[in-house]
Amino acid sequence: MTLEDHLGDIVRKAREAANVSADVAAGAAGLTVVELARLEQTGAWPVSIKLEPLASLIGLHAGRLEKIARGWLPQPVDLSRWRELRVIASCEGGMAVNCYLVWDEVTREAALFDTGWDAQPIFQIVETEDLQLRHLFITHTHQDHIAALSPIRERFPKVRLHSNSKNAPPDQRNRANDFLHLGSVRITNRETPGHAEDGVTYIIGGFPEDAPNAAVVGDCIFAGSMGRPNQSASLLKQKVRDQILSLPADTLICPGHGPLTTVGEEKAANPFFP
Repeated sequence: MTLEDHLGDIVRKAREAANVSADVAAGAAGLTVVELARLEQTGAWPVSIKLEPLASLIGLHAGRLEKIARGWLPQPVDLSRWRELRVIASCEGGMAVNCYLVWDEVTREAALFDTGWDAQPIFQIVETEDLQLRHLFITHTHQDHIAALSPIRERFPKVRLHSNSKNAPPDQRNRANDFLHLGSVRITNRETPGHAEDGVTYIIGGFPEDAPNAAVVGDCIFAGSMGRPNQSASLLKQKVRDQILSLPADTLICPGHGPLTTVGEEKAANPFFP
């Protein structure tokens, strides 16, 4: 298991979000500009780096940043607690992306969250588990999250699409306080823009044996990091705090990239959210 973002990715994202130049950041870190560039590119931790002044300058928690530099990972998740939830990873051009499939164990009605690059692994699980795919929830419309949309809709023409995209027809747009059931499984949504204007997080509850809720967050937050703030860093951080990290500590976070994590682990270890 590896994190989606290494130390250098985190530093670069935070530096750019804080609008701090490489020269100024390198000075705070006690590095040359070339050394900082190498750090941001490779994630290799220079022994001489001054993490505390650098972290303070770019809005990160120094202690948590050092833990990531030393190899922090979230605790492995035993998905047997979430028996009807599957993580489906696909890769293209060196970019891996996660999508998620959930269903009710009695009715076999299923919902897909994003599509990833490749529809075939999704089709295989649907067939193996004898599922009826009823809904497709989109966290945001970046290409890696909707690349397999066409073949899925061709295979399941009656699947209902849910999105926050302004370009979606009105009957496909999420509404605030929507509450959808698949048998005992319940799905709600929370707007989480910042990485993307149409960003949305889906909260899934009603798992058997009282397993904690799951939050499918797209690219808002990763284990130990957060998504690139294409729209607004301050907006993204605010939405993550208000809509995701406010959930119970045992809530399973299902990100678009990288390993599963929990609200509790991110509140304790993510350097972006001290």
